[in-house]
Amino acid sequence: MHDISLSQARLPATLEIEVLDEYGEPRRQAIAAERALTVYLNRREIVTLMTLGADPEALVVGYLRNQGFLAEREHLAAVHVDWEVEAAAVVTRHLPEDLEERLGTRTVTTGCGQGTVFGRLLEATSLKALPATRLRQSVLYRLLENLGAYNETYRSAGAVHGCALCRQDVVLDFVEDVGRHNAVDTLAGRQWLGEAASADADIFYTTGRLTSEMVLKVAQMGIAVLVSRSGVTQKGVELAERFGVLLIARAKGRHFQAINAGERLDLDAVPPRRPGDRR
Repeated sequence: MHDISLSQARLPATLEIEVLDEYGEPRRQAIAAERALTVYLNRREIVTLMTLGADPEALVVGYLRNQGFLAEREHLAAVHVDWEVEAAAVVTRHLPEDLEERLGTRTVTTGCGQGTVFGRLLEATSLKALPATRLRQSVLYRLLENLGAYNETYRSAGAVHGCALCRQDVVLDFVEDVGRHNAVDTLAGRQWLGEAASADADIFYTTGRLTSEMVLKVAQMGIAVLVSRSGVTQKGVELAERFGVLLIARAKGRHFQAINAGERLDLDAVPPRRPGDRR
C-alpha cells in the first residue's frame, strides 16, 4: 500500500462546563464536544460535518468513501485537518467523472449529525448480495454484554451515538460521535486506511436507528449482520432484504427483533417466558 499523508488532529471528545443542579448548587459537568469540520476535496467544498473531533482524518476518509467520492485507496494522497480554520483538505489523484452530478443530487435522510447522501447512492446498483453470515443467539447475548464496557463518552457526557466493528462476540473497534453516521464513517475510514484490526469483522453494532443509510454503509463495508438497540425503518428493511443483511433491532438484555433472518439465526439460548409475556 502506498503512503498517505495524514495529519493527527485528534481533539478531546468532551469538555467541562459549570451547571446548576436541582439543588441550586454549581458543579462541573462533562459535555460532548461538537465541532464543525468543512471537507474540501481537491479544493472543492463537499460538506460540513458536525463531529466530536476525536478521529477526524478517519471520519473524513470514511465519509468520502461511503459517499462514492473515493473509489480506490491508491487514489488518496493526503488528508490534512486544521482545527484553526475548521477544515479538512483532502487530496486525491482521481475524481469521479460524475462529481458535479453527485454534488447536485442530494437526498436528505433521517440521520442525526449529518445524513446527506450525494448522487443516487441509495440505488447502489453496483452492490451485490452479501454472504449469508449466520448468528447464534448466545453469541448475540455475549456481544451485548461485552459492549457494556464501552460508551465512555456517553457515560460521562451523553449526547452521542456509538458504533462497533465486531467478530462474533468480540469488539474489534468502537467509535462514538455526535451522530451515528459519523461513527460508522469513522470506522469505515479506519478500516479502509488499515488503522484497525477489523478487516475480518462480521457484525456491525450501532446505538442508533437502522435506517436506509446505515444499512447501505454497512453493506458497503461487506458486513452482513447489523445490530442495534434501537428500531428500524421501512427503507432500512427494504435495503436489508436487497443486500442480504440480517437486522437485529431493539437488542437490549435478552430481547431483540430479528428481521430478514431466514435460516441465519440459530436460536440456541431462548430465554424462559415470564408471566404476561406476549406470545
